[in-house]
Amino acid sequence: MTLDRKKHWETVYETKNPDQVSWTQKMPKTSLEFIHSFGLKKTAKIIDIGGGDSKLVDYLLDEGFENVTVLDISAKSLEKAKIRLGEKANKVNWIVSDITEFEPNMTFDVWHDRATFHFLTKTKQIEKYIKIAKQSISGFLIIGTFSKNGPKKCSGVEIKQYNEDELTLELKNGFDKIKCITEDHLTPFDTTQNFLFCCFKKQT
Repeated sequence: MTLDRKKHWETVYETKNPDQVSWTQKMPKTSLEFIHSFGLKKTAKIIDIGGGDSKLVDYLLDEGFENVTVLDISAKSLEKAKIRLGEKANKVNWIVSDITEFEPNMTFDVWHDRATFHFLTKTKQIEKYIKIAKQSISGFLIIGTFSKNGPKKCSGVEIKQYNEDELTLELKNGFDKIKCITEDHLTPFDTTQNFLFCCFKKQT
């Protein structure tokens, strides 16, 4: 049976609060450090893939970034983020879409993805994602996935673990690796999940 991904994530966001899902972060420190390392102008176009109700958008707005887009398969997750942000939500471009069906109408200086890519377990899905990313990115790509020491599932769904070499190889036709790190994410349940975070530059 094929998982109805949209239905799955709508249910997750309808039934659980941020303190009840493993990926919640109070502050997306690593993501922000990578973004800061690129030396961007505040007008840089940044998209958060699978951003859901992540707080990355809050921090980017607080830092004065003017062109922030958040994409998620779940409309409910984006509604939660809009409620949290209040008036500030009007400054954000919100997109409800499965990433493998995303048809961007602009290019982005930064494409940020924490814990979306690793849900794509089939070759065809991965190829579609990379094709869309290549079309959409003019600058940098940040990807965070579960490492080989991380969980094999998330939210009851199988994921694909990566090490640095595997992720670099997957993206080699389009992106040059800048840096990779691994880190433990402490979940709201006081368990740890080991993540691989890499940033890449679009090949010219």
